[in-house]
Amino acid sequence: MKLDPKGLRYMSAEEFRVLTAIEVGSRNHDVVPESLVADLSRLHGGINKFISDLIRRKLIVSEKSTKYTGYRLVYSGYDHLALKTLSKRGNVVSVGNQIGVGKESDIFVVGREDGSEAVLKLHRLGRQSFRNVKQKRDYFRPNQSPSWMYMSRLSAMKEYAFMKVLHEHGFPVPTPYDHNRHCVVMEMIEAFPLRQVDHVEDPGRLYSDLMDMIVRLAKHGLIHGDFNEFNILLRADGSPVLIDFPQMVSTSHANAELYFDRDVSCIRTFFKRRFGYESMLYPKFALNCDKEFDLDVKVAASGFSRKDQSRLERMMEEHQPNSGNDEEAYSSSEEEEEEE
Repeated sequence: MKLDPKGLRYMSAEEFRVLTAIEVGSRNHDVVPESLVADLSRLHGGINKFISDLIRRKLIVSEKSTKYTGYRLVYSGYDHLALKTLSKRGNVVSVGNQIGVGKESDIFVVGREDGSEAVLKLHRLGRQSFRNVKQKRDYFRPNQSPSWMYMSRLSAMKEYAFMKVLHEHGFPVPTPYDHNRHCVVMEMIEAFPLRQVDHVEDPGRLYSDLMDMIVRLAKHGLIHGDFNEFNILLRADGSPVLIDFPQMVSTSHANAELYFDRDVSCIRTFFKRRFGYESMLYPKFALNCDKEFDLDVKVAASGFSRKDQSRLERMMEEHQPNSGNDEEAYSSSEEEEEEE
């Protein structure tokens, strides 16, 4: 999905108020009626012009329900709301090239107010699922699955929370800078995805480093859940960096051993296939993972609750039956809002 931030500079405060009103109204309505948009935005006179401009810019769409015609926010509109907030904080002042795309995310280089470059990751849950369930539209209805945008926000919140805790405890992960809605801003790493690396000087050492990282995570109460060549970066000195955390779970999860063994198996399979390296030594959940720290508890205390975790896991399990590697690795060689 294309990210077009240029429209931000031309949007009026009134248009942002209308866009925000539709976002807020979407919490309780599949299609937000115009009267509610007017009330929430506190704009009554001339609101039709603002709505027409937003439709023309493809930030919202007009839809008919059984009782009325209303409006629905789409991902491009959600992008604008998030970028507006991040720009106010100085963490995204310019958007550069797209450097990664996955089944459920887009990744861009961005400029920060201090002149440094960073990585902007936009979570877009539902993109892959839409291909599999094109006729399914009940995810917007009350008492059923939450909207994809809501789930994308939870996914971004989860990634930021886990990345922040891991970074604070010395794990090799990008420095997290900020997040809002479905977006996460993080450090730009000078590294290459492991999947692009055809040769390493010492595959045994790298293999050992990665297995040690899996065990260290488990001893801290966490399992990555998608530990593979797509989510590991390799610096010039050969040291690995771990990215992509929406699949991460606690070692107290009912399927913790399954996820742990899958992470180990992914690395063993990749090293045998790519480097011709195979070791009979590999960690086992029951023998190597006595919990020493409670980072999973710290993540829950940071704002991403166990309830949020369960809801996100359930949604992803229901709509992503065919798990696979998310080719979104990048290289360089309750919701926080700020309303108008």
